Amino acid sequence: MSIFKKKRKLILAIESSCDETSVAVIEDGDSILSNIVASQILSHKRFGGVVPEVASRHHVEQITWCMEEALLEAEVKTEELSAVAVTEGPGLVGALLIGITAAKAFAWANDLPLIPVNHMAGHIYAASFVKPLVFPMMALLVSGGHTELVYMKEHGSYEIIGETRDDAAGEAYDKVGRVLGLAYPSGKELDELAHQGQDTFDFPRAMMREANFDFSFSGLKSSFINRVHNAEQKGEALDRLDLAASFQASVVEVLVSKTIRACQEYEVKQLVMAGGVAANQGLRAALSREVAEVLRDVDLIVPPLRLCGDNAAMIGAAAFVAAEKGQIADLSLNADPSLVLE
Repeated sequence: MSIFKKKRKLILAIESSCDETSVAVIEDGDSILSNIVASQILSHKRFGGVVPEVASRHHVEQITWCMEEALLEAEVKTEELSAVAVTEGPGLVGALLIGITAAKAFAWANDLPLIPVNHMAGHIYAASFVKPLVFPMMALLVSGGHTELVYMKEHGSYEIIGETRDDAAGEAYDKVGRVLGLAYPSGKELDELAHQGQDTFDFPRAMMREANFDFSFSGLKSSFINRVHNAEQKGEALDRLDLAASFQASVVEVLVSKTIRACQEYEVKQLVMAGGVAANQGLRAALSREVAEVLRDVDLIVPPLRLCGDNAAMIGAAAFVAAEKGQIADLSLNADPSLVLE
């Protein structure tokens, strides 16, 4: 039985899995009426990474304002809403709990259904704001905490066919950026530097020859750090631009080659690349080029930059699919920091 009993299908969505407090109002699963994002980058910059306790405190400060602002910008009244959606996991447990507590309170106070959403499913469904998803489909999820290849036979069906065995791609970017003296988050600046240099260091491409679709970036990160530290000890000067270009070339080649091979083996009609690292211009260009040359019948979708990072609009889009599958939670809903796609 559908939860959508009103003429307009409107969901208030909440995302607080890491260091962005975000609330959105989504109509019909593919229309963004508002998408408020309160970033915490300036607070975490001085620490060189996200501090969980600091993130939780900021969520407490921002969540109510974000909810009010989302409804105001969308020009939607509370009584017009059909449901409330919230990120259940994965993520930082304290940060998740702030969003879940706010969502449960709002749902209870306004007698609305509560829809739990997997954060990674949200990233996939950010693509639905570009065009409708077509199945069977492959999704390459690349973010600070995850690197996965997900095969989808239909809406809400997720099969992880490959994932990182150690560091995620985004995590490697942050650690390498720190060694280069770049400010957190370093992904964008590292990408810009890479476009100005050449792949002269020939860093390793891990697991390229293996038949599976898993990834590994720990060895690349270690190779990079050791190369820089050895040069410092010897008093050698290394070209930062070439270092950045060589690192990115390794990451991009591994991600693109395995993704292309997975799409060929599973004979998909569509490929989605999503997550924070999907904003990387070098990766976007390389994947677009390979899809055009090798997978001519596969449609590539990459969400716009504003929807690559964590945001509530993507949670709202995934929530419509979850609702159709009957995935409604009660007020015992709890955070699951290690939640996996199923």
